[in-house]
Amino acid sequence: MTLTLADEAATRRLGERLADRVRPGDVIALWGTLGTGKSTLARAFIRALTSPDEEVPSPTFTLVQQYECDSGLIWHFDLYRLEKPDDALELDIEEAFADGICLIEWPDQLGRHLPKRRLDVRLETGDAEGERRVTLTAHGIWADHMGDLTE
Repeated sequence: MTLTLADEAATRRLGERLADRVRPGDVIALWGTLGTGKSTLARAFIRALTSPDEEVPSPTFTLVQQYECDSGLIWHFDLYRLEKPDDALELDIEEAFADGICLIEWPDQLGRHLPKRRLDVRLETGDAEGERRVTLTAHGIWADHMGDLTE
């Protein structure tokens, strides 16, 4: 499924709609270069599950941030600075995959550790100022509970 997001507000709405469908054990892999809206989408997703005023700092330097919500623990990974895929194991990423709700920025850094059962969200800049194109590819159970995200 490919969508055009007209502006930052549309990117936030997509994050909120994804949060409506997430369950413990779900993994959302956020793909895209710098400035394509990965962090904007992640913040909206986390705030939709926690609180609208939740502080959501970028985990660029800490590599992971955790947030409590009614559905369980949200793990927000930013793996840009990960040196090698096996280093992710030190972040308890296997526990996150088993029981948590995972958002992963720079998922390519995981190599063979990236779960097959996931939702890929590929963001890229669009033609107009502030516009983004997003391609969603469901693997495993995501195909069943993704629904129509254009609603």
